[in-house]
Amino acid sequence: MKMGREGDVVVTHALGSCLGLMIYDPSIKVGGMLHAMLPMAKINPQKAEANPYMFVDTGVVRLFKEIYRLGGKKSRLVVKAAGCASPIGKDEMFKIGKRNYTVLKKLLWKNNVLLDAEAVGGTVSRTVHFHISTGQILIKSGQHQEFSL
Repeated sequence: MKMGREGDVVVTHALGSCLGLMIYDPSIKVGGMLHAMLPMAKINPQKAEANPYMFVDTGVVRLFKEIYRLGGKKSRLVVKAAGCASPIGKDEMFKIGKRNYTVLKKLLWKNNVLLDAEAVGGTVSRTVHFHISTGQILIKSGQHQEFSL
């Protein structure tokens, strides 16, 4: 997880099955990005304690708390997601990308938060550039052109 203020650009690379969650408060120009690898912390409590951002269920909660600590207000937040793909194909046995997305959607739903935009699924890895000054998110996937989210 990485937080930023006006002027910062937060970047994450190689979002395959991992979840990239970006939260932005446009009024105070504060944002944060989470790059979570696995859906549920209960599969490895020791790792979850050492790095709660590794897991969707614990990392998303921490990201929202940090935004609020920096002055973000729930009513102003812009929430976007990327990743959650199946980079080794749609028949991937563990379906980590799909499970990451399902856990995210359940968490957001329980807390009355909707996604403003998403670039999830598919089979390509994504690189995300989050421009905190504007809230713009640029995504490059594989050999495809960059696009805004």
